[in-house]
Amino acid sequence: MTAQPPAPLTPEVARSLQSVLGADIGPGLDERELDAVEARFGFAFSADHRVFLAAGLPHGSPGWPDWRDGDPEDLAEWLARPVEGVLFDVEHNGFWHPAWPPRQAITSHPLEVARRELATVPQLVPVFGHRYLPGTAGEWGHPVLSVHQTDIIFYGNDLADYVRREFTGRSSGVPARATVDFWSYFVEAGPGIDVTAPTPHIPYAVSAQEAVEYLRMLALERLIGRPHHPHQLIEAGLAALVLDVETESLPLLAGLTRTEHERADALFERVLTELGLPEGLPPDDTDIPREAARWELVRWWLRLIVNGSTTPGAGGDLITYEGWDALGRPEALKPLADDVYEYDNWEARRGGTREQWARAITAEAERLLAGPWPPLG
Repeated sequence: MTAQPPAPLTPEVARSLQSVLGADIGPGLDERELDAVEARFGFAFSADHRVFLAAGLPHGSPGWPDWRDGDPEDLAEWLARPVEGVLFDVEHNGFWHPAWPPRQAITSHPLEVARRELATVPQLVPVFGHRYLPGTAGEWGHPVLSVHQTDIIFYGNDLADYVRREFTGRSSGVPARATVDFWSYFVEAGPGIDVTAPTPHIPYAVSAQEAVEYLRMLALERLIGRPHHPHQLIEAGLAALVLDVETESLPLLAGLTRTEHERADALFERVLTELGLPEGLPPDDTDIPREAARWELVRWWLRLIVNGSTTPGAGGDLITYEGWDALGRPEALKPLADDVYEYDNWEARRGGTREQWARAITAEAERLLAGPWPPLG
């Protein structure tokens, strides 16, 4: 499906969305209160964010910003996290945005240059936890972004889609639209993604069985040497806990705070052991390293593309690198690899649009999933 601009959020729809949050809902912020928050902290709520907060104010959980009675210093820190996260990666991980002045031309203080550049980009405003909406006055339908330093992914096509995805496990299935150039770079950077970085995707489980399958797929990724951000492991644990999967260590993993992220790996391994998942992982007994595990992962990554949990470009790059290349370039995956190449290079080759090649990747993923597995050819 082609992404269309979402319809403006109405107060009635906002109240309906708030009924699934499992949070206390206080009186909504009136126009005077909303204006006062914007003036105090120096940002603007997007139009649908204003409607959502005017319909009712979620509170009673550390995940919801309390714009009425919250600690001003905590709220200011929350607002600053996206920029500070980017600056952390500039200082410690070599990140540099391509729209900024060339780094090699900066002889000193690159962090100061990055901070000046970041002061000009649209503010990200917290919705829940580390999910943010671009703060642009009067504008509707921005995608909700999940933000951890420069690990930024779409987490909903718009505010309503985000709430359904996060709190009910359902979404529109429509690919999110890039709306703000600077922040959209991180989720739609091209050509290609950093395929050695953790897989950019949205958790998808809506049943206990799917939650355990999700944990198994993360275990398979670790088996082939792929890294994970701590928050990905914690979110997988939280999804399993909410869906009534029971193990001794699962509540400990799901309850980790940001300051306890270093414990995520060990607790994740304990959860896997308690579920008996390591014993069911495929052996490494062929000439191609981890062949069976890679084929299982290719099928999972294809499903993430089809159900909208990852973008066609990101998922396609990952399958090309960890699947097609690592599996000896099987003929069955060549059409997908060809579509991914065209997607990554569409501007230079002038062959169709990026959106057309994204649809081609998704269609090929659907075709592969509909056939035998591993695919013939």
